[in-house]
Amino acid sequence: MKEYKADKRAGRASETDQVLLAILAILLPPLAVYLKEEEVNSKFWISIILTLLFWIPGVIFALLVVFDAI
Repeated sequence: MKEYKADKRAGRASETDQVLLAILAILLPPLAVYLKEEEVNSKFWISIILTLLFWIPGVIFALLVVFDAI
């Protein structure tokens, strides 16, 4: 477990984490953003607002956050 947390802090997330976060980004975008960022920050709130306005913008934003495009 210590090795996993050290890898996560160093930015060496496993491929399984990326796939699971991508699936979660499609189903529950704000939760995926929260799990990726590990805190409630501006990206989380933007994701909630976009998801409430219409689901598709929230999914797109969450996928961008999960894949580190933003």
